[in-house]
Amino acid sequence: MNNIDAVITGMGCLCAAGTDLESVWRSMAAGIGRPNLAVGLEAGIKRLSPVFEVPWTKNLADKLNLNFEGPPTVARTRCVDFFLHALDEALTQAGLTTESLRGKRVGVAVGTTVGCTLNNESFYRDFKNGLNPELDAIHRFLSNNPAPYLSEALHLRGPVSTINNACTSGVDAVGQGMEWINDGLCDIVIAGGTDELSRIPYLGFSSLMNTSESPCKPFDVQRDGLNLGEGAGLLILESKSAALKRGAQILLEVAGYGTSTDAHHPTAPHPQGIGLEAAIRRALGELNPQVIRFINAHGTATPANDKVEGSTFARIFGSNIPVFGTKGYTGHTLGAAGAVEAVFTGQGLITGKIPPTAGFETPDPECLIIPTQAVTDVSGHYALSTSLAFGGNNSALVLKVYHD
Repeated sequence: MNNIDAVITGMGCLCAAGTDLESVWRSMAAGIGRPNLAVGLEAGIKRLSPVFEVPWTKNLADKLNLNFEGPPTVARTRCVDFFLHALDEALTQAGLTTESLRGKRVGVAVGTTVGCTLNNESFYRDFKNGLNPELDAIHRFLSNNPAPYLSEALHLRGPVSTINNACTSGVDAVGQGMEWINDGLCDIVIAGGTDELSRIPYLGFSSLMNTSESPCKPFDVQRDGLNLGEGAGLLILESKSAALKRGAQILLEVAGYGTSTDAHHPTAPHPQGIGLEAAIRRALGELNPQVIRFINAHGTATPANDKVEGSTFARIFGSNIPVFGTKGYTGHTLGAAGAVEAVFTGQGLITGKIPPTAGFETPDPECLIIPTQAVTDVSGHYALSTSLAFGGNNSALVLKVYHD
């Protein structure tokens, strides 16, 4: 789809690499990922994988400039805190405030996976043991769905969607927001993803034996698994006419989105990348693949994923296209990943530079591509970001630098 109307006027991000986009980008330019053993969760197993935790503090929560109140007497989860923090940054860049959004045709599309929904383990354990626990944990869960949380608090009049498509959730939220804009349903869409670390997904990924006991190595011949992470990425999407009418600075255009399900395996992509290629070609629409100047890969550092991604990129774009992966800085942020990486893709287009791929050292001939090993200058107008997920989900997003 290349009938462009949806544009981006603001971006926000926080993750283990930093609590705003500027600090994250600076950290990634240094090329060093710093995962650690989890502080905020107790796994209770012998085989431990380092994780990328957000350096979240009460001080950061107290500094939020958003002028609204959520559900009364209910504590916010980290998942919603991350979402609101990224939103604060994105709205500031877009020249918007929560007050200016009230009552308007503003849609909210947020991708998330397990996050806070599985941080109620102690409640269910007590309930099962007949201890009749207080219902605070349930009220907190029911009141902290990020998309309706914001829409209800601001009395927004646009559509609301929470997307749970595993690890493509964040980019699918951006794609849905693009479609809402292009279909004339909204003037503005707050689109992105957020997720927090939780014991149950940590144990689940460990049981699948696809986590690494060392910092992850995307596309490296010695890669042996992922590291989990947490964070949020948010984009402010607007119709081009609405953005121009209010005098907003337009950063980027959402040039295309595609999604496909190959249904090959519950947790592995199709070995020939047929689902990923279908998603990429749908995102490209009528664009020639050669206009894509760089790719932000999903790059989980698992053996199957990186091989499929690399070979698919080489088949469509050639093996010399610049490719970078960022999970060596952020970890795999699950439902937030596609949105966080969409922000990084946009920042690469705006700055004309993409960071090195942390953790990568030795090429794998089966991947057919060699990711960035240093800060790399890039030129051109278009870039691609890809996400792959359990269940055979594949999604792709094409962004374009905006020119008057």
